[in-house]
Amino acid sequence: MRLLHTSDWHLGRSFHRVGLLDAQAAFLDHLVRTVREREVDAVLVAGDVYDRAVPPLPAVELFDTALHRLADAGVPTVMISGNHDSARRLGVGAGLIERAGIHLRTDPAGIGTPVVLADDHGDVALYGLPYLEPALVRERFGAPKAGHEAVLGAAMERVRADLAERPAGTRSVVLAHAFVAGGEPSDSERDITVGGVAAVPAGVFDGVDYVALGHLHGSQTVTPRVRYSGSPLAYSFSEAEHRKTMWLIDLGPQGEIAAAERIDCPVPRALARIRGRLDDLLADPALVRHEDSWIEATLTDSVRPAEPMARLSERFPHTLNLVFEPERTEGDPLASYAQRLRDRTDQQIAEDFVAHVRGGAGPDGSERAVLYGALDDVRVDAERREVGR
Repeated sequence: MRLLHTSDWHLGRSFHRVGLLDAQAAFLDHLVRTVREREVDAVLVAGDVYDRAVPPLPAVELFDTALHRLADAGVPTVMISGNHDSARRLGVGAGLIERAGIHLRTDPAGIGTPVVLADDHGDVALYGLPYLEPALVRERFGAPKAGHEAVLGAAMERVRADLAERPAGTRSVVLAHAFVAGGEPSDSERDITVGGVAAVPAGVFDGVDYVALGHLHGSQTVTPRVRYSGSPLAYSFSEAEHRKTMWLIDLGPQGEIAAAERIDCPVPRALARIRGRLDDLLADPALVRHEDSWIEATLTDSVRPAEPMARLSERFPHTLNLVFEPERTEGDPLASYAQRLRDRTDQQIAEDFVAHVRGGAGPDGSERAVLYGALDDVRVDAERREVGR
């Protein structure tokens, strides 16, 4: 069975205030064309269809058009909600839409009920695990604690229990939206850390033939059977080196991965990160190749130049982001606060603040737990607000 695995469309998202709806439409054209030309048997969409819980109307219209085109192609599509989606909104009309071959899996209660497809070698059970916010589903799943590993583990127990009741030789596929250990994140994914832990081990998905993951925006292979398709477009400059693709997976007669091919997605405009003193960037002949790219420029001038964006835009008309990082010696007290905070989590920043106000003594174990709890409460409250919209 040939599966086309994609995720993280983020319909309605912009890139540094540049609208991407046309680029997203071009990707969906490419998706439907690939389905037809490569004789795909099922499309898997592993969450974050939209960029926010209440998407703008043009994004909804684009999604509606995509559903009609996939239905017209006669190829079943299985789709789950991600942490950016409102599961309830995305799932409206799921029962009716299913009659057209579009299977929306947004309700955690349906995790153990697969979409069953068949080919010449028998059945393939496809289980959709929508994004599971631990604090909201822990009790329903009977998970021992409110963490991603515990909740996903409980969900996979339901999957394995259902699979055990099916005929011998039934092949299995799971769609999930999660941060799996071994995956490489970028700057554009929303933090889903719970209790200081964001990632779950790949072993939580043991027992199934293929796991189609969403959430991380880089296409990557965690194990041969556990893969991220990544987002079809770049949504931050941290993705400048990404190759944006979908996975074309051939699932063999015994559940083996007979073939795995990356299908390139259309690139609306190349991304480039350039760094140096302003005058050097404006004169460097090696940067000719980036003159039509979307640019993030980091200026290292010791004194901020006059009108840097206007001057950069004369050579690089698509400059979108400007960062100032003056060259300074180690230990310089003028080193930027932003530099000191770079790559640090909210938890680490809070702990550093406690140490600062105490004159060096950081929080003890119980105090760290209080900080974890407070940060989680804020995140879960935001999640509840989005779910309730």
